[in-house]
Amino acid sequence: MTDEPRKPFLYLVVCAAGIAAGVGRLITAAQERGWEVGVIATPVAVNGFFDTAEAEARTGRPIRSAWRRPSDPRPFPAPDAVVVAPATFNTVNKWAAGLADTLAVGTLCEALGLDVPIAVLPCVAGALAAHPAYQESLARLRALGVRFGDPYAGEADADGGRPEFAWERALDLLDRT
Repeated sequence: MTDEPRKPFLYLVVCAAGIAAGVGRLITAAQERGWEVGVIATPVAVNGFFDTAEAEARTGRPIRSAWRRPSDPRPFPAPDAVVVAPATFNTVNKWAAGLADTLAVGTLCEALGLDVPIAVLPCVAGALAAHPAYQESLARLRALGVRFGDPYAGEADADGGRPEFAWERALDLLDRT
């Protein structure tokens, strides 16, 4: 009997944005690239923004959105990397400020201290993306080594279509050396 090496573990933080409904694409892409995935969602995201039962079935693990008690076992191993997709205005600003009021943001704050690679795919409307606090948050997190994909506003183009959310781009950002 041989011991198989442990697959690297990816924490996938999901925020409450309409595009979160497609997060299964990222889970599948990560698994195809050899990652084991655990999903941590903001409390609002688990209330109808994505199919939690589908995500649990794909990962084989429960979705986490609330703090565990100190006596409870850790449900996930330590992360080898973290992806935040979609990342909202609120989450990015709270994270940059160190306001760990949810498990999702607390996990992101902790991940910075663990020095694991972090990739972020923002999903922020243009008016909010222009806010000075958001721009300062992006600059602060980038200076700490957080890798950001192109912004996604989800706004319709001139033909009324919406651009695709580049889920797999988060994994490409992690591959960057």
